[in-house]
Amino acid sequence: MQKIINDPVYGFITISDPLLFKVIAHPYFQRLRRIHQMALAYLVYPGAVHTRLHHALGAYHLMSNAIKELKTKGIDITYEEEVAAQAAILLHDVGHGPFSHALEKHIVVGTHHEELSLSLMQSMNEEFGGELDMAIAIFTNKYPKKFLHQLVSGQVDVDRMDYLTRDSFFTGVSEGVIGYHRILKMLTVHNGELMVEEKGIYSIEKFLVARRQMYWQVYLHKTVLSAEIMLVNLLKRAKLLASSGDRRLASGGPLDYFLFDFKGGVSKEMLEKFCLLDDIDCSFAIKRWMNHPDFVLSELCKCLLNRRLLKIKLQSEPFEAALLQQKLQYAKDILGIDDEAASYFVFVGEADNTMYNMGDDKINIVFKDWSVKDIANIDNPLIHQTISAPIKKFYICSLI
Repeated sequence: MQKIINDPVYGFITISDPLLFKVIAHPYFQRLRRIHQMALAYLVYPGAVHTRLHHALGAYHLMSNAIKELKTKGIDITYEEEVAAQAAILLHDVGHGPFSHALEKHIVVGTHHEELSLSLMQSMNEEFGGELDMAIAIFTNKYPKKFLHQLVSGQVDVDRMDYLTRDSFFTGVSEGVIGYHRILKMLTVHNGELMVEEKGIYSIEKFLVARRQMYWQVYLHKTVLSAEIMLVNLLKRAKLLASSGDRRLASGGPLDYFLFDFKGGVSKEMLEKFCLLDDIDCSFAIKRWMNHPDFVLSELCKCLLNRRLLKIKLQSEPFEAALLQQKLQYAKDILGIDDEAASYFVFVGEADNTMYNMGDDKINIVFKDWSVKDIANIDNPLIHQTISAPIKKFYICSLI
């Protein structure tokens, strides 16, 4: 049996293995339909309303193509390994919570989305009678063929290839367009690790530059940043009020568990509640909390829902304390609130973006003589000068 999915980015995506059907049909995977891939970026780029499910299917498609290319080059990949790698990439983001990265550290505190993804994969594996054993081994980098894990999670993985391609498509930001076709063609395996053939150097360079540009132009766009910090702040306020037993915050959905009953850590009960939680629950709660008697919570909800966002300014140096105090005083005077309440509307922070993290799994280039060099050490001026230099920007959010 074979299923065909019509994707707006790649065209037809084909699924033909029974295990992959089971994965896609599972409620944990279907939940990804209800989680925006780019959180609140649609407030700036109206077309950015695609979901984590779109991304998972796209990454699966690229994984399928990557494996096909490697097989044509004589790389030994069994059918079971192919299906396991496809299952791993389908489920790599299943642990994302509402609004993806925006609320990642603020609902299930202290637990990264990859840890939740693994826990959910293990839960599904029990249900499937161990059919996901190899997929989990690949996901956790415990499978002998390291290159399969690198395709799922590395600095030139199919995850990044899809989200750059897909996010640039839905936002209309052409700077994110990468030559994923050529990158896939240039992939190879040497000494058991995923590498890029020498002919692919310039495609990788474009890939790295596109990633940096997408971060500043889209993912860390100042208005997106303002909206997502407001979302975090209103949830922080709600949790503070909930800690004193304010049941007026209850919305009747799974979010209530994380406001009132969650004690931390990964448990069966937490996973069950988490898998019922999505963007819809948070959006519904925000609409309810607009009428809450707490001014800070109510005002933040109204502003976010109606896109009356805090003003934000970015610069390369930290903001002076005097400017912060000036803006805090203005907020206190205009809104008639105290210092603690004003801190939800006026604050400073920082954002950083690195094109290529030297501490992570490297992008290795293999030459015709089988010598290998890290992309950062290639004799190419653009890459050499900018590839690993982090860029940090400081921001201040306020009413004016």
